[in-house]
This record gives sequence, C-alpha cells and structure tokens, in this order.
Amino acid sequence: MLLDRIVSSVDEREEMLSALALDIWDHPQLALDETYAAAEIKGVLTDAGFTIESGVGGMETAFVARFGDEGPVVGTMGEYDALPKLSQQATAQREPVEPGAPGHGCGHNLFGVGSLGAALAVRDAIAAGELTGSVIYFGTPAEEVGIGKPFMIRDGAFSDVDAIVSWHPGWFTSARKGSSLAVDSWEVTYNGVSAHAAAEPHAGRSALDALQLANMGIEHMREHVPDATRIHYVIKEGGAAPNVVPPVARGEYLVRAPTRSHVEAISEWVTDIFEGAAMMADVDVTIRKTAAAYNVLPNHALGDLIVETMDELGGFSVSESDRQLAAELKESIGDVSGAIAQLPTEDAQQKAQTQPLLTDPVAPNDVGKTGSYSTDSGDVSHVVPLGRMTTATFPVGTPLHSWQAVAASGSVGTNGMLYAAKTIGGALATLLSEPARIEDAQNEFADRTAEIAYTSGLPADVTPADLVDR
Repeated sequence: MLLDRIVSSVDEREEMLSALALDIWDHPQLALDETYAAAEIKGVLTDAGFTIESGVGGMETAFVARFGDEGPVVGTMGEYDALPKLSQQATAQREPVEPGAPGHGCGHNLFGVGSLGAALAVRDAIAAGELTGSVIYFGTPAEEVGIGKPFMIRDGAFSDVDAIVSWHPGWFTSARKGSSLAVDSWEVTYNGVSAHAAAEPHAGRSALDALQLANMGIEHMREHVPDATRIHYVIKEGGAAPNVVPPVARGEYLVRAPTRSHVEAISEWVTDIFEGAAMMADVDVTIRKTAAAYNVLPNHALGDLIVETMDELGGFSVSESDRQLAAELKESIGDVSGAIAQLPTEDAQQKAQTQPLLTDPVAPNDVGKTGSYSTDSGDVSHVVPLGRMTTATFPVGTPLHSWQAVAASGSVGTNGMLYAAKTIGGALATLLSEPARIEDAQNEFADRTAEIAYTSGLPADVTPADLVDR
C-alpha cells in the first residue's frame, strides 16, 4: 500500500528528522539570514540525489530542490526563519536561551523539516519505481516579513510544478480550506528641520508631527473601510530628546484586507494620508513598500485529499514526558476557551478541554472563512494549486509568536512534524499515482483564477537586498 510506503520512509528517518529540527531550533536566524537552516536542509537533499538550484529570486537562502525528470511534478514548501527577541528554552517557564535573541515562535524549524521528510519519502517511492513523476522541495525564506515566495515566483520558481501540498505548525490537526488576508507593508520616513524646541521652534519643522498626523488620519479611516480590514503601525523613530524639534521620524505600517484589490485600494488611501501629513507639517516624505502578499486561494480538491490521508493515518501518539510538558505549557497560557470554541465539533472541543495535545485530526473549521492572518503562501496559491494543512505541534490554544510556541517547537513539536511529513508525503504520492486528482485540483484552480490575473504586489524595481535592513 502506497501510504504504508510513505509512512515507513518517514519512520526510518524519524531520528534524523527530529534531530535536524531541534538543531535548526538551536540556531534561529531571522528572515533572509537563514543560512544555517538552508545549508542543513540542502545537505540532506543533496545526499538524497536531489538537484539543487540555490539563490533563487536573488535570495541566498532560497532554493529549489528536485528529484526526477518527468511528469507529473508535485511539490511541497519549507520555511525556516525565526522571529526576533523570542529566545526561549524548551521549558514551561519563561526562560530565554539568550535574552534578546531570535526564537522559533512560529515553528518554522518544524515546518522546513516536516516538508523535507515528505519530499524524501516521495523520493524513495520514485527511486524504487513505485511512482512515476518528480517531487520538488521549495526552500522559501523570509515568510515572517512576507517577501520570500513573491520573489521566487518572480524568478519563475513555481512555473514547473502541477500541484503543491504544504503545512504550518499549529495546535490542532486538520486540513485548511479557508482564505487569509492580503497585505501590504509600508515604511514611511519624514524629514524635517531640527531646532531648539523652546528658543526657536519657529525655525524647525517636526517630522514627528507629520507621523502623528498620518496616524491620526489612519485612525479616522477605520470607520470607512470594510470590517475585515486591519491597519497596524509602529513608530520606529520619533526623535531623541523633547527639547529638540525631531528632524526625522519613521513608521512601519501593515494594511490587510480580504483580497489583493481591496488592499490596493486601501493602500492608495493610506499613501495619500502619508503625503497629506507631510504637507500639513511642511516636511518631506519618503514612502516605500517593503512587502506585499495575496490572500490564499483555497483548493478544496487538495483539501479533500489531505482529509482523506489524515483519516487513513488516524492520529499520532506522544510520549508521557512530552504530554506532561505540553500540559505544563498549556497551563502557562491561561484561559484558552476562546481558542477551543473555534473547533468544529463538540467532541473536538471536549478533547481540547481535557487534553494538552490534540493528536487526532479534526474536520476543517475554516471553509468559506477568511483567517485574520497573512502569508506569502497566498501568492503561491495564485500561480499553482495549493493544498494546506496544520498539525498539533503546540499545546491546545497556544498563540503563534509566543514563548510557549518556541518551547514546544524545541521539544514536543517534533511529533506533529513527523505526522505532517506522513500526511503531505501520502497526499503527494496519491497525486502522482492518480493524475486525475491533479487534474481536479487544476480545474478548480482555473475556476478560482478565471477573473484574477496574478501580478506581484511588490514594486517592479525592488529587490531582496533593498529589504534586508527590515
């Protein structure tokens, strides 16, 4: 049985995959600087006979690894960037490994290696003559700043794949059939004139005044944009001393909405506000778009395949020590009833109330819904059919980007990671053995994109190097 073959391949590499995930967890690196993780994953793929193309999209840590030279072609994606200032030991208390250092608060050490396990398992079946076709592992950096995959798409990285199945760590196990929010990221810098704030304020022009006016304008927008719109900002620079008129002020902004067209319309309004604030404060302004991503296009054909594969696999087991650590981490989070209420059935909710880890798959809870998050996987979903899933790598209710997520990513999370490898590997193997399933996914993709022409939201002249300093 094909799925048994995939499971066996993952099981044979369990020790290696788990050790690699924890090794990458021990070496967290930020977006576009993930040299350690990329090198380690590429090394494993090279040893397995994959052909590697590095530096894709002008990014040192982006790569495409392929095994096979004929069709059909299926793929999976791996992410491996960490988050700033989230260093944490694999314990149930807040204990940084190194205060102020990065940490894997989104589980991308698990993400990259789980997908690796799937690609290797499919590779084994192809090499043994049990499957016909090719498998691709897409090494996609910088997801946390939303730029890796759009630059890879621009470079043609996804032009030779028929369907992709990918995943993301989470606190329950399920296929994902919903959408996400499209997003634009902006950096705004105002340049004014410094002066003594008491003796000669008339000689100065406050860059901070302009930034505050811009933020005030955005606050007054909120009533007049669709309810699902989200606009966030932070002041990155606002002056050094209150007795000096600030000559420079800088802010970063995110504009999110359910579709790319919605985001672009709102961003146009936001940039008008940036310019208007500069005029009101009599200062200069520089506006730079630093990232852009599409909303995810669901693919129910691939989602159904993931559900079928999970149902065939059943759940997964964990050791008593892992279960105990998960229980302690869950306790440290506090009230998770709001998260549990999102689960689709009473049975799943009852299990979540009493168990620290949801190791059995649950039905998708996001059909027809738009999640309040953004991902550059959305761009991929607009150029190739994309199936998505999540597994319980974190205790019930764990928020992403939390220290508890970091702790779980360096310990109990490897159990869900291995389950993800088996599920993705099984789904990809089914696609290769039943090409009609690929055709179903592509037909759905064609229907969903019939009136949507993909054009990157990034400015045509921007490069990854322009954004490294973010």
